[in-house]
Amino acid sequence: MNEFVYWNPVKWIFGKDTVTQLRENVASFGENVLLVYGGGSIKKSGLYDLVLEELAGFNITELAGVEPNPRLSTVKRGAELCRENDVSFVLAVGGGSVIDCAKAVAAAAKFDGDPWDFITKKEAVEDALPLGTILTHAATASEMNAGSVITNWDKNEKLGWGSPFVYPKFSICDPQWTLTVPRDQTTYGVVDMMTHMLEQYFHNAEQTDVQDRLIEGTLKTLVEKAPALMNDLQDEKLRETVMFAGTIGLNGMLQMGYRGDWATHNIEHAVSAVYDIPHGGGLAILFPNWMKHNLNTKPERFKQLAVRVFDVNPEGKSDKETGLEGIEALQNFWTSIEAPARLADYNIDDSRIEEMADKTLFNGPFGNFAKLDREDVIAILRASL
Repeated sequence: MNEFVYWNPVKWIFGKDTVTQLRENVASFGENVLLVYGGGSIKKSGLYDLVLEELAGFNITELAGVEPNPRLSTVKRGAELCRENDVSFVLAVGGGSVIDCAKAVAAAAKFDGDPWDFITKKEAVEDALPLGTILTHAATASEMNAGSVITNWDKNEKLGWGSPFVYPKFSICDPQWTLTVPRDQTTYGVVDMMTHMLEQYFHNAEQTDVQDRLIEGTLKTLVEKAPALMNDLQDEKLRETVMFAGTIGLNGMLQMGYRGDWATHNIEHAVSAVYDIPHGGGLAILFPNWMKHNLNTKPERFKQLAVRVFDVNPEGKSDKETGLEGIEALQNFWTSIEAPARLADYNIDDSRIEEMADKTLFNGPFGNFAKLDREDVIAILRASL
């Protein structure tokens, strides 16, 4: 493996009724709080009222209506609210989109200029308001990392960015607040966290036996538990397992010693920047086709995944044949929990393929396991139609 430094400063508060620890964790950051949330599901569940009860006496400003693919315009609105109300702390209550937006707001509030400049890496983030999270949708691990993805709808661009200044100070993860997540969003969450692990699994480092087993074991647990959760969305124990898996899936723990690939996420960002589809849905469609496109890069890697996670019998088969069987098993699993399999499921045809391919090349050829150029991206998108 490669030399690495692992550092994660997030205080992870996990378990039932842990929202009662909110007040003590916010108190040291000042009394003016920006509360960031999405479409209002936290009001239906009762979490909104509980948060306000915990923060009684604080000055609360609200940024509501954060989009599933959070918009730059919403980030700018949030930053302005911070300045107008002398906000001292940003609290995100929601899933990955809400948290991603809150991170960008926290940075933008301290940034003199257009936040798109630091999202596009033209400028560096040098400070940010402190923020915390209460997670309501297990998927992205944004609650315990320094990454964020923001969409500039005016330009049809969706880009990931990150800064150590936007690590949450704490993240409260109570599985009971994920019980109201609907079936389709639960599916997208499972796909998203699995693809995070798969993106990290495909790398070119050596001597990663421990990391491999950590990823394989977590993936296998999701393959076993997700169908049961789909049959009983109110099973809090299953929600707890999935929530834990989602956080460790991208909090840095699984990719110590190497860089994962991340090409498929780049392609999906381009697709959803143009068509505004659910991120998890796009990944379910694209990742198996990325795998098929790159099977020859290191077929033994695909074989290992197939055997260890999907119990494919390799006897009498080549590494490539075994790997392909594993890819098909992954795709069949996602289909079994009602994830989409084709871009046509979102009424996407080939009319804007070249435009999407161009958007993936924002920083040139990409991918750490297998480098992709424009023709590779077009081939993957066509295979996904």
